[in-house]
Amino acid sequence: MRDELLTIGRFARLCRLSVKQLRHYDDVGLLAPVRVDAGSGYRYYAPEQARDALTIALLREMDLPLAVIARALAAGPEHRTGILRAERDRLAERISRDQARLTMLERLAEGGLPGHEVALGREPERRLAVVRAVCTPAEIGTRVGECVGRLLPVLGRTGTAWEPPLWGLYPLDLEERMEIAVGAQTPQGQGIPGLECEVLPGGLVAETTHIGPYTHLPLAYNALFAAVHERGLRPRAPVREAYLVGPAEAPQEELMTRLILPVQESTA
Repeated sequence: MRDELLTIGRFARLCRLSVKQLRHYDDVGLLAPVRVDAGSGYRYYAPEQARDALTIALLREMDLPLAVIARALAAGPEHRTGILRAERDRLAERISRDQARLTMLERLAEGGLPGHEVALGREPERRLAVVRAVCTPAEIGTRVGECVGRLLPVLGRTGTAWEPPLWGLYPLDLEERMEIAVGAQTPQGQGIPGLECEVLPGGLVAETTHIGPYTHLPLAYNALFAAVHERGLRPRAPVREAYLVGPAEAPQEELMTRLILPVQESTA
């Protein structure tokens, strides 16, 4: 049997992997040798294991986690396709985020921090019919779209009159898992089956307007929070976004979003 098997060194060269990698894959249960010598501890691999080893190397080069690779190798063809497509979507989302960051860096490198005029004012009390979602910061765009897709059909089905624009509600801190909401302003005192009600108290706010893609909103938030802290004010949740011009109305460069941050005088 020893003559038919490959030492770990020969198998590593055959599969373009390192001995250290093969040992790690054995330790985590991803690719075990077919034989381990009881006396010396030497590992031996069968030639037919090369396909799995090469697949592991290929998927690792694509930055897939070892746990995902293990599931893909263990799955049947149809299930494996679903696993790999899910990873493809995850990679595409990450590339999209990186592209947005690249665009922002280019803009900052060319012109510095863009000027956003921040004004203090007073907001009236608003009663919103809302839907909520829990997401990570990277999922905000997707979850907001889903919330809009849940909210508008209910408003239409119930014949509820609402006053544009749509609103987004967010926590002060973008935590790993956070609750967000999307809402529409409805008549005072009107309850809507299937939707929650959120009353936004009136009061002092700092606000600015952002024109451009939603991926560039961090630039406007930077200016907004900087102005609030420079004026000795304390921000209060939730942060509000009013979508004055949305994706259905204009191209990305012409989107208009009003950012509203409730504030109070600092007692410190």
